[in-house]
Amino acid sequence: MGIGGNYGELLKKENLRNTKHRNSVIEIIAGNGQPIDAESIFLKLKEQNISISLSTVYRVLETLVSKEIVSKTSINCDNKALYEIKDAQHRHHLMCVKCKKMLSVDGCPLEEYEKALEDKLGFSIKGHKLEMFGYCQDCKQE
Repeated sequence: MGIGGNYGELLKKENLRNTKHRNSVIEIIAGNGQPIDAESIFLKLKEQNISISLSTVYRVLETLVSKEIVSKTSINCDNKALYEIKDAQHRHHLMCVKCKKMLSVDGCPLEEYEKALEDKLGFSIKGHKLEMFGYCQDCKQE
């Protein structure tokens, strides 16, 4: 699904009504390129002259998370929830504590460790979160 596209099929698949607000929120998240917080989504919608309240943004996000269209994480230093489109590719991010830049990590470095834990403990792992904080290349050199 491209940016500017209609996300109606995705919503329909999850038995959700196709509304302008849901489409707009998904479009903002998909077009952002990295996880984004609810307030930033709200401001971007306002810039597009879309009439929506911050509480509606939160309600839409809760619905999208519950239907697993969007994933919610809190990898930033401000403890704000961040949202991104949930897809088949599992992602981790590195967060710069100074400039707040986020970098995506390709692949999952924990797959083998998960498997070893399952074998050793007989535990069936269904997911995990890995949060890494530090300084990006630019901030490290300052």
